[in-house]
Amino acid sequence: MVGRAEKTCQEPMTDMRIDKAPPPQKGRWKNRRRSIKPPHLLLQAFIVLIGIGSCLLKLPIATVTPISWMEAAFTATSAVTVTGLVVVDTGNQFTTFGQLIILCLIQLGGLGLMTFAVLTALALGFKLRLKHQLVAQEAFNEVSLKTARRAGQSIAFFALTTEAIGILLLATFMVPELGWQEGLYQALFYAISAFNNAGFALSPDSLSAYVSHPGISLSVTALFITGGLGYIVTMEVLEKRRWSQLSVYVKVILITTVVLNASAVVAILVLEFNNPSTLGALDGLGNKLLAAWFQGVTPRTAGFNTLDIGALTAGTTVLMLLLMFIGGAPNSTASGIKISTFFILITATRSFLKGNLVINFFGRSLSRETLLKALATTTIGMATIFMAVWMLAILVEDDFMDIAFEVVSAFGTVGLSRGTTSELGTAGQLIIMAVMLIGRLGPLTLGYTLTIRRKTNIRYATTEFPVG
Repeated sequence: MVGRAEKTCQEPMTDMRIDKAPPPQKGRWKNRRRSIKPPHLLLQAFIVLIGIGSCLLKLPIATVTPISWMEAAFTATSAVTVTGLVVVDTGNQFTTFGQLIILCLIQLGGLGLMTFAVLTALALGFKLRLKHQLVAQEAFNEVSLKTARRAGQSIAFFALTTEAIGILLLATFMVPELGWQEGLYQALFYAISAFNNAGFALSPDSLSAYVSHPGISLSVTALFITGGLGYIVTMEVLEKRRWSQLSVYVKVILITTVVLNASAVVAILVLEFNNPSTLGALDGLGNKLLAAWFQGVTPRTAGFNTLDIGALTAGTTVLMLLLMFIGGAPNSTASGIKISTFFILITATRSFLKGNLVINFFGRSLSRETLLKALATTTIGMATIFMAVWMLAILVEDDFMDIAFEVVSAFGTVGLSRGTTSELGTAGQLIIMAVMLIGRLGPLTLGYTLTIRRKTNIRYATTEFPVG
């Protein structure tokens, strides 16, 4: 017998057609508007938002000293894609007005992307409620911004409520130290930046000043972990509350998140324990464990850091490359190939090594279609990273590890850097901007494409190829 949770989150929407022709409309503009596909609409919205943000950040009142158009465009792109890579210092170069513009871009980029992601998930068969199914079908069939807004209302409420809680928590610790005005402002900035997994900070060394502050460190990590889990997972956990009632999808996300976070924290604690430039400089096991926790859970989602990223050992740096590539949960503010994709690849490999042709977990069997989606997502991600690293290696004379770290951070929209972002030059920064957009929009575009594909009944004789 299939449990209720599995019914609501796993049954496919078999009758849903995304690609049917729109009904006749009077006027060429209406027909043309309806012919725009949602991924194209999202890309256009992001480009327009980046353009507007660039113009606003170029205004004299937005900066302490004038910045170039390239610096403004890079900052706007990083904010809209909620990445956090910067070429100028956010806290010192931008005025309060400029910082608020960045904050607005982060909020709009995070909410807009998460709304589209949830609609894509619903179209692929992740059913939450009937009203959400109808909204998803209407939005994707008609490309209606009105219906997309209706779906985004509940997502916006979830995001704003979480951010409000984060502001209150951070203000509790920041106001006594910085005063009411500055303390509330920084609490607002960091709460929005953290929930949206943006990683923008008001200090050149990010949150290093709070490396031993449990209140701020735990509050910030709670915010970006919640954002990295996403709306679907968080709402189902709040509604179901019991492990047995959760869907297989949510169980996979939660277990994989816990395993990855715990493994990363232990590994960083061991690798950096005696490093005099990182954990070795901290007194007491408690402070070292807190710093290892913060830096262990950051790479998959947000771009904050309490340790000097450039001073990490080679082993920790390589580990962070893997974590940034994996990313967070689908339909969240995080990017990367997603932890569900990583889980599928590991499970499929384990099944193959055991000689099983069927991939089973939690009493369910994985479909061949889902496995192919995971392989396609991973292949696109690896190809994007390879091409970007190759082009930067040609254009920029820098350490290979620094270049690779920068590209993977951009693809995962993480925002961690070893200090090379501002040294890449115009061509290099344009490449990073493109990688940020691909990393943010690419997987969703692939997901939408999979919903509108046309199946064929043609079958050919099978053949075998040597592999490995």
